[in-house]
Amino acid sequence: MSSEILAANHICKSFGGVHALRDVSLSVSPAEIHCLVGENGSGKSTLVKVISGVHAPDSGEIILNGNKYSKMSVRGSIREGVQVIYQDLSLFAHMNVAENIATNKLISQNRRLVSWNDIYQIAEEQLARINVSMDLKSSVEKLSISNMQLVAICRALSLDAKILFMDEPTTALTKKEVDKLLSIVMDLKKNGMSVVFISHKLDEVMEVADNVTIFRDGNKVGDFSGRELNEKKLSYYMTGRNIEYSRYQRSTKDDGPVLEIKELTRKPNYEKISLTVRKGDIVGITGLLGSGRTELALTLFGLNPQDSGTMLLNGKEYRPASPTQAVEAGVSMLPEDRQTQGAYLEKSISDNICAAVLKKISGRMGILQREKQEKIAQDALTRLNVKASGIHANVGELSGGNQQKVVLGKWIETQPQVLILDSPTVGVDIGSKSEIYEYIQLLAKQGLALILISDEIPELLANCNRLLVLREGKIAGELSSSDLESKEASETIRGYMSEGKNA
Repeated sequence: MSSEILAANHICKSFGGVHALRDVSLSVSPAEIHCLVGENGSGKSTLVKVISGVHAPDSGEIILNGNKYSKMSVRGSIREGVQVIYQDLSLFAHMNVAENIATNKLISQNRRLVSWNDIYQIAEEQLARINVSMDLKSSVEKLSISNMQLVAICRALSLDAKILFMDEPTTALTKKEVDKLLSIVMDLKKNGMSVVFISHKLDEVMEVADNVTIFRDGNKVGDFSGRELNEKKLSYYMTGRNIEYSRYQRSTKDDGPVLEIKELTRKPNYEKISLTVRKGDIVGITGLLGSGRTELALTLFGLNPQDSGTMLLNGKEYRPASPTQAVEAGVSMLPEDRQTQGAYLEKSISDNICAAVLKKISGRMGILQREKQEKIAQDALTRLNVKASGIHANVGELSGGNQQKVVLGKWIETQPQVLILDSPTVGVDIGSKSEIYEYIQLLAKQGLALILISDEIPELLANCNRLLVLREGKIAGELSSSDLESKEASETIRGYMSEGKNA
């Protein structure tokens, strides 16, 4: 008898003539952490939806706990011990922690009468299984994303999960939160559970994976032991090409400041921040959650006005009262959360690209000139290498990387003098990340002044020629271009972030 808890054999799936999966097979053993990796759109999530009964395969078979299925239902997959935690977590925002953990179990038991004692007992038992304490009466909508993840895990455990699929679970987490989640995943394995971990964050894959299945364009590239892979091999198998991030070197000779920040303060978010950004600069700002980095960016973009301090743009006082005033002055910002703050997911690429420049594409009577709009959108689509059926495709249908390119293209159309990028590659696959880096560096070489906010140290080292590290709202350290090139740069940054050696 096979020792596999799951075998998906020769799975094929198409959508409207587009092959999402071509003859893909996957096997998972008990107490195994199996990682699925590949660029956005490579077929990882589609395979999970076939196994969990969301999509019916065109052909192939699924074997769970020795039982064969030509297609699976959602209810059937749950009976077999399959649980999936999607990126949106699918929690009930209006319910508390205990209700979210216990509700699905109570429904599965067809319970007509339920006591609050039952609900809290179920929740307490599942939180204890992952060694986490939490206020069971807290509203889920008030929790951090990290704690929402833990609630979703407990909900899955309450349903006697044997194999847990986690789809990009670390996208919105800080490094500390990621470490905590990965530790819990390892503990689940020790207790006999199989975990299928879907990610394109290669460092996380190499940290936890027993085995890895790599996808590209709907095909399975191969199965590998986690021990035999390194970041370079993973990148190559995922993309079909060698990915190397070139180190940015500022070449602009004009050293005059474009943006100057002097003693900027907004308590309790940040205090006495001073910074100069020149043409051709990519100035990095980093820090842990709560360091004030995003709050500072929002002040620069006309939100969260400062309490004191001054800002100068090309030598003139700059104090925007709104994002509209910021854009008109020459400052644009790519926000931290593209899906809720940056993109109109239900609108077309064309509408998104031109959303911030409606005056530029309108005639005298304020009527949009569609021909002009479509030309701007098509030029941006080509320049940023957005993979889409055309400019009329809905942005919500695109991969994360292509959505981010569209949002970036929107702000470039405003022709800014200063562009703020807040976490520009969160949830972006490695191929798109490389392309975004290349474009950011090209903009800087053309003389644009950029501020790059990120907690990904490799991203900062590859793209920035100067870096500020914030801790608890204050500058904890500054690194010059030569500092960033040193072998100790990563450790220096981490030290400033955690120890707070205030400058």
